[in-house]
Amino acid sequence: MSAPANKPGYFREFEYGLEDFERLRSLSFAYSGIRVPDDKFDMFYSRLAKRLRTLGLTRFRDYCAVVEDRAGPEFTEFINAITTNLTSFFRENHHFDYLQTQVVPQWLRRNAASRRVRVWSAGCSTGEEPYSIAMTLLEADARLGGWDLKILATDLDTRVLATAAAGVYDADSVGRLSQERLRRWFLKGGGQHAGRVKVKDAVRDLVHFQQLNLIGPWDLQGPFDLIFCRNVLIYFDQPTKARLIGRYFDLLAPGGYLFIGHSESLHTFAHRFENLGQTMYRKPEAAP
Repeated sequence: MSAPANKPGYFREFEYGLEDFERLRSLSFAYSGIRVPDDKFDMFYSRLAKRLRTLGLTRFRDYCAVVEDRAGPEFTEFINAITTNLTSFFRENHHFDYLQTQVVPQWLRRNAASRRVRVWSAGCSTGEEPYSIAMTLLEADARLGGWDLKILATDLDTRVLATAAAGVYDADSVGRLSQERLRRWFLKGGGQHAGRVKVKDAVRDLVHFQQLNLIGPWDLQGPFDLIFCRNVLIYFDQPTKARLIGRYFDLLAPGGYLFIGHSESLHTFAHRFENLGQTMYRKPEAAP
């Protein structure tokens, strides 16, 4: 990579060079498995500059020394700062349409005895995805009333998980939703909360938020009937992607579904799933 930013004085406030970037992205990869390309050099500076100000540091090399102590409190702040979180309610809406029209009717047949459904939103960010899943399930069929429905929502970033658990959003973030859906599932803020909305308890009660590093151990209670892992795999190298997909496959119930992002694929595991199109896959009823 070209590194004009490696020249002294290129950044006015803090001393920052290619060696610092390499140390930081290596640390990030070792912990999270997330690949950081060369073009994120400037992004690392801009996102971490606030942390240096908070700690009273003037050089990134000193910050590297702080975060290389992974047991220290700053390491969590470091991971939170560099994590990318881009999401919205009902993003890639065809997944929610398929869930409502195809998946739920199948669950009503297959899970009629247990009356139990488990869904996992892996990489849930600030919560819009799992809340969209919850709304879809609540809207899908009145016969799900009284069922044991639970949605696990996990993310690496503890900061976005706190936002998600609160369930409070800027009104602009729900601007594309129908008025009917807004009235049914959101409370409108007033006074000092004007311009904000809050997800109603009926939706929030279906979702449990938990911090999870996808490349670490998973203490999860499966099997899952559906896993959303959308726009997450793109951040990992090929061996890590293959391991994750294999672990998802093992955690899915026979006949369970895996939804991934529009720019992603299942790579070497594609043959183990039934391809439903539009980045939706199904584990066979009798999995090999």
